[in-house]
This record gives sequence, structure tokens and C-alpha cells, in this order.
Amino acid sequence: MILLSDELRARLRAQARASAEILGSDPCPIAKFFNPIGAATWLVTELARDGDTLFGLADLGFGCPELGYFSLREIEAIRLPFGLRIERDLAFTSLHPLSVWADTARRAGSILAAQSFLARSLTARPTDELPPP
Repeated sequence: MILLSDELRARLRAQARASAEILGSDPCPIAKFFNPIGAATWLVTELARDGDTLFGLADLGFGCPELGYFSLREIEAIRLPFGLRIERDLAFTSLHPLSVWADTARRAGSILAAQSFLARSLTARPTDELPPP
């Protein structure tokens, strides 16, 4: 699977340009990558001009999701058992900005747990179920 289509690449670049121009910008993630047989998950908001450096929330499954930069080439180079590779969640969309994802994922212990809380937040308050910050 190609992790970034041309259309997705253009959206991530546009969001990177907008974030550079607007101080305090807090965009919503545009893409989600995941390990189909493990816990690693990445939420991506921006792609740098070099076409490789992504920005977003990374969770390698150790209970401490972190905001930061990561390499598209390195993620694409990961080879998993049974010929599997890192995949993109084709159905992923987000109404929540990256800061909400980061706070919720840190409190919940993972991006996957945060995704459940945030999905329910559309009808309830997710912070009622999460541990305090």
C-alpha cells in the first residue's frame, strides 16, 4: 500500500504551510498509519517540504504517545512478519485537533484507547472516564 496518495500528500503539505503561517495552529490529523499486528500508531497532521518528514502524534505501544517528527521513508521501510507492512487507515477522519488527541492519548495510555474515548465524546464528555492529567 502506498501510505500517501498525491491528494493526501498535497493536503498534508497545505496544512504544514498553514501551520507555519498561523501561530498556535492546532490542526486535525489527516492520516492514521498503524501496525496491523501490533500497537504502533501514528496520526499525521503535516508533511515537510522534503517530502519525508511528517509531524504528528506517534505511539509505538509503550504507553507514552508523543508529539513529534518522524520519517515517512522509515515507516514505509518497516517489514513485519508474514509479508505485512505498516498500513494507512483509509476510513480515518478526525473532528478533534491534534492537541486533544495528544492529551487524551497520554491520559488513556495509547492512541487506540484515545480513539474510543474521542468517538464517544461526540455524544458524551470523554474526560469523565479518563484518569486526571
